[in-house]
Amino acid sequence: MTALRTSIALALGLAGGALLGSASAGTDAMKEALKNIDMTRAAVADLASTKGNDAAGTVVFVDDIEGRTAVHLWLTGLTPNSTHGFHIHENGDCSAPDATSAGGHFNPTGMPHSGRETPKRHAGDLGNVTADAKGIVTTRFTVPRLEIGAGKTDILGRGVIVHAKADDLKSQPSGDAGARIACGVIRRGTAADAS
Repeated sequence: MTALRTSIALALGLAGGALLGSASAGTDAMKEALKNIDMTRAAVADLASTKGNDAAGTVVFVDDIEGRTAVHLWLTGLTPNSTHGFHIHENGDCSAPDATSAGGHFNPTGMPHSGRETPKRHAGDLGNVTADAKGIVTTRFTVPRLEIGAGKTDILGRGVIVHAKADDLKSQPSGDAGARIACGVIRRGTAADAS
């Protein structure tokens, strides 16, 4: 367990600091961070743009970091310096051109919509992410523990959505974050994800 935490801490350090450069530097840092994560304890979603949008990327959820879940996110194709709501949704279904097939926010505990650090919130409330001057997001943050593979807050098979606007963190039921511009389905990580 100590070796695992050391590997994860190294990966988190890379994601927290080295990912703040250019797109290629971000991609290189992402690959390096993924090599240091035990992907059998992680979940991954590859995000594709919805119709008429260009946003795409990858999100990795790493389980059991001091009772929290680390979220590593890499996105491209956003408007420069823009802020976007970022949520886990009920359904792992991105088949609709506008990703409405992903349903509403993942909320197994019946809480109100809020920010990612609010005690009473949807399990899927991941707050906002902000693109840099090139329309790229490279970030890492933690949230109260989400389960990967079992339990009430199990995220496997759920959808991940990037919204067109910022989440106001208070409007019910979804923060008035606008259209869905990217969608992905959360799956169990594999060793191939780290290569």
